[in-house]
Amino acid sequence: MTLDPRLVALDDEFFEVQNQADPFAATLLGISGVDSLVPDYSPDGVRRVVERLHDIERRVEELLPTLTSDDDVDDARVLARLAWGQRIEWEDAVWSANASAEGYASPPAQIFMCVPAVTLSHHTLEDYLARLGSLGGAIEAMAERYAEASRSGRVSTEVGLRRSVRQLRGHLSAELDEDLLASPRSDGTLSRAQRGECHRLVHDVVRPALTDLVEVLEDSLRGECRDDHHVGITHLPGGEEMYRRAVRRHTTTDLDPREIHEIGRERVARLREEFSRLGRSALGEGDVDRLFDRLRHDPALRFTSSAEIIDVAARALARAELARPTWFVDRDIAECVVEAINPIEAEHAAMAHYQPPAGDGTRPGIHYLGVTDPETRFRYEYEALSFHESSPGHHLQIATAQTLDLPTYRRYLDTQVCAFVEGWGLYAERLADEMGLYSSDLDRLGMLSFEALRACRLVVDTGMHSLGWSRAEAVDYMWANTATTRANVENEIDRYIGWPGQALAYLVGRREIERVRREAEDAWGERFDVRHFHEVVIGAGAVPLDVLDRRVRRWVEGR
Repeated sequence: MTLDPRLVALDDEFFEVQNQADPFAATLLGISGVDSLVPDYSPDGVRRVVERLHDIERRVEELLPTLTSDDDVDDARVLARLAWGQRIEWEDAVWSANASAEGYASPPAQIFMCVPAVTLSHHTLEDYLARLGSLGGAIEAMAERYAEASRSGRVSTEVGLRRSVRQLRGHLSAELDEDLLASPRSDGTLSRAQRGECHRLVHDVVRPALTDLVEVLEDSLRGECRDDHHVGITHLPGGEEMYRRAVRRHTTTDLDPREIHEIGRERVARLREEFSRLGRSALGEGDVDRLFDRLRHDPALRFTSSAEIIDVAARALARAELARPTWFVDRDIAECVVEAINPIEAEHAAMAHYQPPAGDGTRPGIHYLGVTDPETRFRYEYEALSFHESSPGHHLQIATAQTLDLPTYRRYLDTQVCAFVEGWGLYAERLADEMGLYSSDLDRLGMLSFEALRACRLVVDTGMHSLGWSRAEAVDYMWANTATTRANVENEIDRYIGWPGQALAYLVGRREIERVRREAEDAWGERFDVRHFHEVVIGAGAVPLDVLDRRVRRWVEGR
């Protein structure tokens, strides 16, 4: 792709600002040059990031009217949306304690996921030790931001504080040999002295700062915090407008929160009808409430071992990869593997998450799965989960993006264009059904259960953050309209509390992908080729939904 040199310079500048502002995320993506850095959470550090992003926004908007090629215009629109979104994310950071590793305002959990992600060798040890040495200062700044947020009236939720304190204390109670930060992954070349230096920095620098952070969070628990009746950011100063910006950022649309709320309710109602039909086929049960009760409580539908969970996901991934050439243009992409979520994170984590492959080829994509307490986990959910997180979902889309002739920053996009990335993941769950990948109607019920979860997200996220719902109202609604466990419902709701608006991206994004596919099928008629459609959708990396619409329209008009 040959772009206007002025645009290339802005692309490169944005990539530099983004990676220096959030070097933890860059490490996860295998981006070189920032493994020694930590984020600057201080007010001055945030101000500098915001100013640079705002300046990039301004210059892109000035450049856009002068661009003539479709590639230039598309790239400028992507860059403008991303620079705005990243700026708003830093400006509106709520700093409300959250035990999930997802979301800007949960850096303690992100430390445990991001810092040790790099595999060490002699070549990276110096960077890793420099990061450990700086981590104490970053955590101290983090603690001050939480304290400052409380003083300004942006107090944390009680549930977020309690879970964060429990998570941090669990980490601090581990022996150094078990500490993820003190014992990072190694290719076997680290000496005893080098491992000892890792241990020393964690013991002398990192853990004292984490201990102080716990004390700050416990002080907030003893002081003023938001109870379970006031979990939404609508209860914070400026919260209503912050939520509107979060909705726009995560969905890349201008949908109103109340409109999204009603879209969710309508989808939930239609899914109950589908549950009834498929429930009769799979289990001889058409009453939805009785079906949910059976799915939750029949011990025959649960796993008996952690190994079984990994095996189901691995087999689903293998089937999807075997079928891929029929549905997608063939590309040589990075491998995907299935691994268990670390037990420290697992207690309050979602069922699964995906870590993209390192751009330098040193690490495959990883589909992380919660496998603790397998007897509480439902076997019928894990095929749909695999298709979402690995192939044809996140892994296929993101690993494909890394092979494309795109500006560097666009080969590594993930949460910055959440509606596309998560919309594709949810689209992949239904696409897997179209591809014939599910083992049985029972596993297809798992597909419906996850779709119901995403439809409920539209209702409960807007319910809490716009309409003022309590945590219990949100939990009860999701419990009544999905077949998942009570524990998973509560973890999901707490994730939405800590990351307002992100949960909307899944179904909003999928609706748009489905819409442009329907329009393309109508236009192409019998000549419609699903492989070519998928190439148009994922063949330019993740993009805002308006750019996706623009790309598909060009393809249709050129038929």
